[in-house]
Amino acid sequence: MIFETLNARGEPLLPADLLRNFIFLRAARQGEPQEELYEQYWRKFDDDFWRKEIRQGRLLRPRSDLFMQHFLTSRKMTDIPIKHLFVEYKFWIQKKHPFQTVRDELAVLARQGDDFRRILEPKSDDSLYQLATFLNCFDISTVYPLLLFLLDAKLSDADWNTISVILESYLLRRAVCGFTTKGYNRIFLSLARFLQENAPTPENVRKHLSGLSGESAQWPTDEALFDAWQNSPTYQILDTNKIVYILRRLSDSYLSSKTERISIDSQLTIEHIMPQDWLENWPLPDGSKGMTIQELWESEEGNSIADATRRRDSVLQTLGNLTILTQPLNSAVSNSAWKDKKPQLLQSSLLPINQQLFSFETWDEAAIERRGKELFERAKSIWPAPSSSSEAH
Repeated sequence: MIFETLNARGEPLLPADLLRNFIFLRAARQGEPQEELYEQYWRKFDDDFWRKEIRQGRLLRPRSDLFMQHFLTSRKMTDIPIKHLFVEYKFWIQKKHPFQTVRDELAVLARQGDDFRRILEPKSDDSLYQLATFLNCFDISTVYPLLLFLLDAKLSDADWNTISVILESYLLRRAVCGFTTKGYNRIFLSLARFLQENAPTPENVRKHLSGLSGESAQWPTDEALFDAWQNSPTYQILDTNKIVYILRRLSDSYLSSKTERISIDSQLTIEHIMPQDWLENWPLPDGSKGMTIQELWESEEGNSIADATRRRDSVLQTLGNLTILTQPLNSAVSNSAWKDKKPQLLQSSLLPINQQLFSFETWDEAAIERRGKELFERAKSIWPAPSSSSEAH
């Protein structure tokens, strides 16, 4: 009946549909009440929420298929390709017999389905909210099997908060340093296996990740992060959503118990404090005008103005020169000179990260370096180093 209904609607059968048939066929053969089990455990998986397609890597997949893939991966502790999902699940059930009854199987699926929904649609009062928001912004889903494993371990909120800081620090530091994400499925499965063998504690999460080495897996130190923070063209390495996330977290770090909490409903955009098109209104430190691309191309080696221009172009894209503004304010200040831009920023933006600009009388390479260092000191507290034993809150 399920197959006929789907075919009549002209909808393609998903791996989750095949798994549903496999599960309820077994329930019938074992004399378990199909309709009761469906209503109690499975009906919610037929909601529109689960059929909505979301991006995973380069492909769009229904949430139901992705959940079943991540669930099975978390149970078998091996990477499960989505195209092999039905066969792998069937083999796991028939050969490993992980559940005594179909009811037990459906109860676990329903519970972990709720866990997966918490990851995809976290509520602001959920202990998972900060980490889930970060993972969504940075488009990292390879950690989901690990999260399902940890959620099934019934950790305390305190442990979740600590683990969230550890995982976010590991991933964000690697992103800022420009390290690859290609091996994350392997890294997080090895971490899950380690926790399965040694207990799922924050200490063991930190211990395992701190022991990884090589650019494909290491957790960047403060020294490595500082070098990237001050010198890497972050604006060209990370996309807008990721940079806005970083700057918002830094901005929130200025808040205290005495600070009013302000909600920002409009979308925030990235602003180069010293604009990318700076030639007209932003003279070089010695007062001379910078050079165009054509002039740089034609300049002779050792030309001091050319060297100063190249240095300025390089620091423009670093985090020290980036901030966040609403789109109307961004458009209004645009390429203005600092004497015009600063008053508008201070008057129109209530974000703490922008109010800190009051102390800068001039804005040049030295100011960018100074602000970069100040933001880095805050970043170290928000995203602690691998050797740090204290977590930011």
